[in-house]
Amino acid sequence: MARKTLTNWMTGVCLAAGLAMPAAAETLADALAGAYNTSGLLEQNRAVLRAADEEVAQAVAALRPVVAWTGDISRSYGTTRSLATGFEWTGSATDTASIGLSATLTLFDGGANRLSVDAAKETVLATRSGLVSVEQDVLLRGVSAFMEVRRAIETLTLRQNNVRVIGEELRAAEDRFEVGEVTRTDVASAEARSAAARSLLAAAEGALAQAREEYLASVGHLPGNLVSPSSLPRIPATADQAKAIALRDHPDIIQVQHQVAASEIAIAVTQASMSPTVSLQGTYGYDESFDSEAGTRGGTIGLNFGGPIYQGGNLSSLKRQSIATRDQNRAALLQLTKSIPQSVANAYANLRVAQAARAASDEQVRAATVAFRGTREEATLGARTTLDVLDAEQELLDARNTQISAVVDETIAAYSVLYTMGQLTTEDLALNVPRYDPAEYYNLVKSAPVQSRQGEDLNRILKAMGKK
Repeated sequence: MARKTLTNWMTGVCLAAGLAMPAAAETLADALAGAYNTSGLLEQNRAVLRAADEEVAQAVAALRPVVAWTGDISRSYGTTRSLATGFEWTGSATDTASIGLSATLTLFDGGANRLSVDAAKETVLATRSGLVSVEQDVLLRGVSAFMEVRRAIETLTLRQNNVRVIGEELRAAEDRFEVGEVTRTDVASAEARSAAARSLLAAAEGALAQAREEYLASVGHLPGNLVSPSSLPRIPATADQAKAIALRDHPDIIQVQHQVAASEIAIAVTQASMSPTVSLQGTYGYDESFDSEAGTRGGTIGLNFGGPIYQGGNLSSLKRQSIATRDQNRAALLQLTKSIPQSVANAYANLRVAQAARAASDEQVRAATVAFRGTREEATLGARTTLDVLDAEQELLDARNTQISAVVDETIAAYSVLYTMGQLTTEDLALNVPRYDPAEYYNLVKSAPVQSRQGEDLNRILKAMGKK
């Protein structure tokens, strides 16, 4: 009887697994590649980076001459009287047209424009690190979604088998009650366990549906036949080693470092804005009257000087604001140098707990399996009641459920260590994906091109991005 039930249990596991998962195999690396390739959050932040790249182009453009044109067509009219006309009112009208060009080049502004270029470059570098941080968020969500589907599928398999086994126990109890071997209490206990098992099965089905939707949202498609990872990612042997790596390479720290540098430059920009400016200006134009053959053409060239004297305290306020922003970024950097090592230590602690829980669950499953088989054999000899068998079966089920969760928790904890170190990226994981090059767009716009070969390349890239 025990061997037959065990065989039925194994058959149920295989059938449930086949029903729960489609045929197409999918690894964790496949899921992470899907998350990277389909993430709308990454696309959003890539656009943020391209906007930051354009700030460099705008700052560079401020160093160049500004050329503009103007045009005017006007009609002047009125009436006049004079001695020559006998003081009679006479009308007159004049039609004129003019067109001109002007060019202005800033020769000296205290270095504000060049400093603005440096500040924009630091902002670009900070935004690039922010994009790496978003990439880590996307991939960690992909890991969690993959493993949670695995947890839900295996839990559902156990619940389906539990309903099947308890149903067999219920039928056996009813048969034995008919022949007087057990009491009505044994039958009622089996009925109660059967109802509880069906309730847990419904909960497991709901959990799987939710896990599949989360997988769809984070990876971009519904899960196939998910293959559990054969090994955990490589991580440093100690938390101290991981902390050193995090302090050096974590994208959040690098981002704030560049923000500090940009805010330092911003202080210098506000200081330079208090300096006088010198600019070279030239104009050339042509004026013509439609009512006569008169016309003039010519131009001017000269140096313009100017500078602020009093603006109601606005410039001083801007400088104080820049200093406060610099202090804010410095404080944020200091906080990160404390919180990130703490996160690394916590992630290592969670991993050790998960590893210990997995080892304990393996031993628990082994012992519960032996106990269940023994209880079933003893029940066939009349030494155990149906309630004893149900209790042993429930303990085995709980042990297997704990084991499933321990495996999932261990995998998520291992990848969380990489996340806190700043190394949960497509490059560090060696994922087979077309990686986004943050420098490609920047290299095309950093010199502020107008329509040219660079402009054509830029249009090609933007068009390709629009097709993604």
